[in-house]
Amino acid sequence: MNDRLLYIKNLSTHFYTENGTARAVQDVTLAIGKGRTFALVGESGCGKSVTALSVMRLISDPPGRIAGGEIYFKDTNLLSLNEREMRGIRGNKIAMIFQEPMTSLNPVYTIGDQIVEAIRLHQKKDEQTAWREAVNILGRVGISDPEQRVYEYPYRMSGGMRQRVMIAMGISCNPELLIADEPTTALDVTIQAQILDLLDDLQDQTRMSILLITHNLGVVAERADDVAVMYASRIVEMAEVKGLFDFPLHPYTAGLLRSVPRLGDSKHRLDTVAGYVPDPVNFPQGCKFHPRCPIGNNDKRCMTEEPVLKEVQTGRLVACWKAEGY
Repeated sequence: MNDRLLYIKNLSTHFYTENGTARAVQDVTLAIGKGRTFALVGESGCGKSVTALSVMRLISDPPGRIAGGEIYFKDTNLLSLNEREMRGIRGNKIAMIFQEPMTSLNPVYTIGDQIVEAIRLHQKKDEQTAWREAVNILGRVGISDPEQRVYEYPYRMSGGMRQRVMIAMGISCNPELLIADEPTTALDVTIQAQILDLLDDLQDQTRMSILLITHNLGVVAERADDVAVMYASRIVEMAEVKGLFDFPLHPYTAGLLRSVPRLGDSKHRLDTVAGYVPDPVNFPQGCKFHPRCPIGNNDKRCMTEEPVLKEVQTGRLVACWKAEGY
């Protein structure tokens, strides 16, 4: 991918606990192109958010640590930067929208104060100019009466409004990459659509790239260009969205797609992926999915050897001994 903006190569992030080492992310490799939306999907606890936090260099040490790999933003390996250099990129060139805005916004400062702080820190603008830009940005994200709202505190706003404020903070410095970690969690369906439409509009205006972390496959099908499916710390399948939805190669991906409700099909009982997500401190030997897999749970190779992510078709990568072309 010649126009790639972010390239993650063999990323591993571990957490060291009293019970042992939790391998939250293992050997993750992916690339995000300029102006594209890349979705990272999977069950809770599979490593999606830890991957994003690793990109932002926000893993708490201790107990966590980026144990290996490289993270390139353009031509710069983010893992080679010192903290001061990383602060020049974090929130400026790469911004992140967190899952729960109420825990990310400071309750004792107005939303204007929090947006202005980012603008002054990264854009080196005077206070008066920064406040004008804060008002303008709130208007861009669809907040009514931004001249008044800029002086309000987060608790006075609804969940949807706070999420818009988080987006405003994220785009305040015109980032080239926006990481959106479950940006519509806990919002009603109408507000979810508004937030996602807003991200699409902002992307069209600025050509920024988006890393969308979600478990909502409907959102992925409608909004993303490329998608990677994570399971138990690893990427098990990666492709352009249409190809993956039309013909999933990994049995876990197929199970996820079968579990999606279908409009007007109220009589059809939803399929489920049997079993439980494995403990990251004690992953099973071999393929991590084999205890739950409908086609490989009794296969000796699946139980003893872990498959690596491999290109089996142009642009299609999968980690499965049973996949077509593997």
